[in-house]
Amino acid sequence: MTVDEFWGEFLASAGIDGSTKYIDAFHFAVGEEWANKLLDLALSGKKKATTSAAAAFERSGIPLPKPGDYSVVTDWAGNPRCVIQTTAVAVMPFNEMTFALCGREGEDDTLGSWQDGHRRFFAEEGRALGYGFSETMPVVFEDFKVVFIK
Repeated sequence: MTVDEFWGEFLASAGIDGSTKYIDAFHFAVGEEWANKLLDLALSGKKKATTSAAAAFERSGIPLPKPGDYSVVTDWAGNPRCVIQTTAVAVMPFNEMTFALCGREGEDDTLGSWQDGHRRFFAEEGRALGYGFSETMPVVFEDFKVVFIK
């Protein structure tokens, strides 16, 4: 099933106007193992937030999310698995992240663990997209709820 077919099923099942658009279709992470692991956390309800580099949005031409926006989350292979709706967004320097926030991502038990993993992620993604990681770079923290699973 394509992302657009999946999106159409969501709109029909939710009774939402067919002209409504999603802002992005994406998978979590930059590698297959983590992309699928984080997807499973979202599907189970444990992952309720995600953090992205503000530069990734700029480089990709995707607008920053805002409350009410929808996105389609895929597995690593690009198969659509769920629709999420953004509930809150905060932009802050990487080094100002707190565990009260990043703990909602559901993947780490400590702030240090989150920082270590996200330093690696942002460095790898930055090489691919052409931005550099720094401790003060702006990150976009997005709370979401899963609104459709098939």
